[in-house]
Amino acid sequence: MLLLRNIAQVITLRGGPIPRVGASMSDLGIIENGAVLIHGDRIVWVGHTKDIPVRDPSIRYQTLDGIGLDLIALPGFVDSHTHPIFAKGRAEDFDLCIRGKSREDIAAAGGGIAAVIAQLRSATVNQLLERVEARFRQFLSHGTTTIEAKSGYGSSWEEEIKNIQMLAALRSRSRLEVVPTFLGAQPCNREPASARAEYIREIIEVMIPRVAQEGLAQFCDVFCEHAHFTVEEARSILLAGRKAGLGLKVHAEKLEHSGGAKLAAELGARSADHLQYIDDSDIGALKRAGTVATLLPGTSFHSGSMHYAPARKLIESGVPVALASNFNPISCFSMNMQVILAIACTQMKMTPAEAVTAATVNGAFALGVSERLGTIEENKQADIVLMDVSDYRELPYAFGINHCVITIKKGNIVINRLEQH
Repeated sequence: MLLLRNIAQVITLRGGPIPRVGASMSDLGIIENGAVLIHGDRIVWVGHTKDIPVRDPSIRYQTLDGIGLDLIALPGFVDSHTHPIFAKGRAEDFDLCIRGKSREDIAAAGGGIAAVIAQLRSATVNQLLERVEARFRQFLSHGTTTIEAKSGYGSSWEEEIKNIQMLAALRSRSRLEVVPTFLGAQPCNREPASARAEYIREIIEVMIPRVAQEGLAQFCDVFCEHAHFTVEEARSILLAGRKAGLGLKVHAEKLEHSGGAKLAAELGARSADHLQYIDDSDIGALKRAGTVATLLPGTSFHSGSMHYAPARKLIESGVPVALASNFNPISCFSMNMQVILAIACTQMKMTPAEAVTAATVNGAFALGVSERLGTIEENKQADIVLMDVSDYRELPYAFGINHCVITIKKGNIVINRLEQH
């Protein structure tokens, strides 16, 4: 048994609708001076410290006492959009971008996604396992207990299957929970047209059936932009994914208005992600479909574009909104969801409560795991993080600091920075 007690605030998010929309995104279900009792990998009781049930003297308890420490407890962050399978970062591309070089300039100089693909292919499996495992530990150390992880940098069937099989191996080795997504439909610039058509055919007829048959992914994603896959191409890929039994996700309206959001709504996708360039009709379609708008403000911040998704309009229109990092080597090299919350608040004008909701229970819904993750309540999986602040609003307010001191995954303490103090 694990007992958390004398916690300044327990952010339970219990009792509300899932996903949270509109005003319900501000209902955090806060318990002041709270306590949580965990047995095995499950939460068995949540309440005020003064009301802790009488303990069975025959049961051994491990106690984390927050008295005098100013700690809050909240559900582990569910980062519902990441690209963690790559060899190296691209700091040189970042430097060029800051100097005013365009994506096209960087690509012409040998950088960008082509460089990521080349570096990935040249790395050994052991090198990749070591690097990705280190990233997974960083997710946990910053309070993220579950991520969605996309394939996609293989750019061929042989590389894709190798990388997504490696992701499966990592899922069994890491304490971080990983929901895998097949993104073979990454940016496609193949010439001539016959090569492009052949690649799409391979995705539909070879890659997706194999991935589904071997249980290597739970979702199928596609990059629906004019410069990558058209709406018609994306539809055919997503329909193949749905036929194979995979859930659907769409990279939509990131660089321009392309029709990806409406396609996501049309096909009942679990989420449409990015959405910097959506319009009112897109918002209406997402609301009617119940598709989650997964917003990635770290991408706009990292690029310096300052063009953010319209979070306030989405929330006020009743669309379920999630927040995710979009951790990747090109456009957002950060695993810290605390920073993502800060950007969401200052740049998209989400309230701290809305941001916490979007990064926990709504992120869990975007991955189809909200029946066991995203809240702190009885019978839910014990994925809980303790932050060294006395009020949840300090998370985005005191930005750039890792406030996470304890990470609990499935009832086990997997990160404990308090022992280092």
